[in-house]
Amino acid sequence: MIAVAALYQFTRFPDPDALRAPLLAACEAAGVKGTLLLAREGINGTIAGEAAALAGVLDTIRALPGCAELDVKFSDATAMPFGRMKVRVKREIVTMGEPDIDPALSAGHYVDPHDWNALIADPDTLVIDTRNDYEVAIGTFAGAVDPATPSFRDFPGWFRQHRDALLQGKTRVAMFCTGGIRCEKSTSFLRAEGVEDVFHLKGGILKYLEQVPESESLWQGECFVFDERVSLGHGLAQGTHTRCQPCGRPYPVGEACPVCEGSLPTAR
Repeated sequence: MIAVAALYQFTRFPDPDALRAPLLAACEAAGVKGTLLLAREGINGTIAGEAAALAGVLDTIRALPGCAELDVKFSDATAMPFGRMKVRVKREIVTMGEPDIDPALSAGHYVDPHDWNALIADPDTLVIDTRNDYEVAIGTFAGAVDPATPSFRDFPGWFRQHRDALLQGKTRVAMFCTGGIRCEKSTSFLRAEGVEDVFHLKGGILKYLEQVPESESLWQGECFVFDERVSLGHGLAQGTHTRCQPCGRPYPVGEACPVCEGSLPTAR
């Protein structure tokens, strides 16, 4: 069994380029594969390997400035879900395109997975799925608004355009994403836009699916993940989706891609 760790931490790296080579070397020496993104605002990524090797790499990351409380979500895979190890330096660890947003200072209120159902079932709560359209298509929370955006960079424009209609009759906003990182930025963005009562699911969908029993769950469908497993279900069990090679969209195993239509199903 392969251990998989989805991780992020908003912190200040004055020189992320200087961190790239040592981090890549540590991962490669441990046989760990996946992708890590570094930026001046912190670190983000998903990596996988044997449990002991992965733990060693996570200790290396926790030793980086401001990363002692690294946010990590664990799951398993029956085979290595990545082909190689990549460490990249980017402008943002999750691209929103709003340079004045600082999640380390102004993110929304965290909500524990076991408290999430009560929050989103309240009619006074506006629930927004902050993920991309192809992710939402295979699963989301009951009653959540789908922005239908192809990229997280489109989220600010979408919210500004629909703000009045979205907030009408609502006293609070609850947002969620796969592992929590996009909500750090989206809640910070809404607060900068003057929306004060903003909440987000701590640990994201992955932590909810891990902790909340299916019999009590308000989640519908499966959760898209950015590796060769493609999707996960309740209990973080392997999902039933594959990914189209031409367009990258997820769709159920045994069916044709709804975007490319004529494409044959690909093997898992």
